[in-house]
Amino acid sequence: GFRTCLLANTWVDDTSWRRLRGALMARLGRHFHLVLESCRIGICKPDPGIYSYALEALRARPHEV
Repeated sequence: GFRTCLLANTWVDDTSWRRLRGALMARLGRHFHLVLESCRIGICKPDPGIYSYALEALRARPHEV
């Protein structure tokens, strides 16, 4: 009954190592219901908006997490 989320404070990786980071995120993503990366949603930690975004995406309320 638990939904899980990986909330990562990341940046767009345009280096030659981007495939490795992409592979890591894909592998980690298999273990979570939802993966949120700050560079993709446009909100960075510690901005409270990123947590509100995650709660909304998970359809959860603060007291449930």
